[in-house]
Amino acid sequence: MDYSRPDLAEKLAAEYALGVLRGGARRRFERLLPAHPALQDAVQAWQQRLQPLAAPVAPVTPPPQVWAAVQRRLFGAPARPPSWWQRLGLWQGFAGVAGTGALALALLLAQPQPVQPPLVIVLNATPEGAGFAKAGFVASVSADGGALVLKPLGELTVEQGRALELWAVPGKGAPRSLGLVSTAAATTVLRARLLQDTAAFAVSLEPTGGSPTGAPTGPIVSAGHI
Repeated sequence: MDYSRPDLAEKLAAEYALGVLRGGARRRFERLLPAHPALQDAVQAWQQRLQPLAAPVAPVTPPPQVWAAVQRRLFGAPARPPSWWQRLGLWQGFAGVAGTGALALALLLAQPQPVQPPLVIVLNATPEGAGFAKAGFVASVSADGGALVLKPLGELTVEQGRALELWAVPGKGAPRSLGLVSTAAATTVLRARLLQDTAAFAVSLEPTGGSPTGAPTGPIVSAGHI
């Protein structure tokens, strides 16, 4: 197979960076990387494209006139407030639509469902950890939430006597450790319900062997919201 072909290199690099290249194909690709500069350049380009995806997007509240225009388009503009029986008719209409929607949903669920792709989360380097390790990662979580593959974005080193540890961070409560993170290769975590009660993933700098307390003790060097 000619891995110097730009179209083939681009396809494999995209699948690798997104985490959808799995099993033997992924291991074979990782063995080929050091000997193929075209593949290395393509992987680096895809990693740089994915990095901005974790940037937070601020919510925007629409102006009142926009919401009023939407209501007029959907329900019209009554000349006077509707009476109680008109309001009752409106709710009956909503109930009919809801019943139709429930029937459509039941029919949809009865059909064979396509295989869901993995969820991809980009973990960006944090200002807090900038002085310790410039750590960026791409996390790929299987659709059933039972497997996670964490891949470093670029070269990553930590000082001697320290290690990186991955955490599942809930909306409320204490983070859960998912184990130590490799600085040179992909880290695979096999655990049921990885996404349950998880709002973000984070990587902290810990002593060799991991946190001695069961909670992050060092700075958070990388984080990404789901």
